[in-house]
Amino acid sequence: MDHNQKGIELLQQGKYEEALECFTKAIEEKPNDAVAYINFGNVLTAVGETEKAIKFFEKAIQLNEEQPAAYYSLGSLFYEQAHYEEAAAMFEKALKNGLQDQDVYFMLGMCFVQLGNALLSIPYLMRSVELGPEDTEARFQYGLALAKSGEYKQAIAQLEMVVNQDPGHADAYYNLGVAYGSMYNDAEKALVFFEKAIDAQPDHQLAHYGKQMIQKLENEEK
Repeated sequence: MDHNQKGIELLQQGKYEEALECFTKAIEEKPNDAVAYINFGNVLTAVGETEKAIKFFEKAIQLNEEQPAAYYSLGSLFYEQAHYEEAAAMFEKALKNGLQDQDVYFMLGMCFVQLGNALLSIPYLMRSVELGPEDTEARFQYGLALAKSGEYKQAIAQLEMVVNQDPGHADAYYNLGVAYGSMYNDAEKALVFFEKAIDAQPDHQLAHYGKQMIQKLENEEK
């Protein structure tokens, strides 16, 4: 077993100091191998040494500009720091260099959500759902992006799948209520979903507010 492989196992076990020792040896043996620097950076990330981790990921990219894992790791750090434009740029480079998995599509989509561009996030979140159909959070965010873009019919279809997968998903029920109220002006059905959101999460303030607004309108019409 080489030092990188052993270090990864130690990292997964939470044995950070021992993992760092392995990756240090890997770097000493192959100082031009980008993988060891990425692994070292991942350990630093795990222990909260963000700035140091960034330097290791940048070193990995300097050694190999086509190493997608370094871009993904950098993107994840930038996202956590709320540097969404920089994060998006890194995730796009990860995709360009061959990292075609669900997580990178999801994170890129979420960058655009955070930047206030729900429409641009849709194709990436959709691809994330295609690659991971059981990922409830990805489907929920996809449904939200569709709703924010005015695609209520598609949003409802996705959000209904979310509550089928996770019957306790209060936010999905709430947004279904909003979608039915906005698209179909169906106060009765919207109220049902607001109540389901409250049943799932009794302190869901937005659902309580939605319910109160519908009840207020109903009382005014009487």
